[in-house]
Amino acid sequence: QVQLVESGGGLVQAGGSLRLSCECSGRTVNAYAMGWFRQAPGKEREFVAAISFSGNANYKDPVKGRCTISRDNAKNTMYLQMNSLKPEDWDVYYCNTATSPRDIVTMSGLLNSWGQGTQVTVSS
Repeated sequence: QVQLVESGGGLVQAGGSLRLSCECSGRTVNAYAMGWFRQAPGKEREFVAAISFSGNANYKDPVKGRCTISRDNAKNTMYLQMNSLKPEDWDVYYCNTATSPRDIVTMSGLLNSWGQGTQVTVSS
């Protein structure tokens, strides 16, 4: 398994920006799809964005146009640039890997145990 460490969350006003990072260790993830997920208290974890090993991206509709997923394979790290943040983006954000982007989008076949996540708090 890969160890996942999310960071970059924080408190921001609505309309602000954050850049989340997902550092992977234990093995290289260059050949895998990667993705971001989020979870609000009392709700199920949900898909946010996916990126293939070659850099093709998919986004959940509510974040399209506001978020950009990227990866640096040399650093074994993935990022999520979040702009124009809204109060409804207030969640704990997690990352994971899978064999394909479809597995990221459907949250099936995720390959690793969850990390501790990073809290994003958006004030209105």
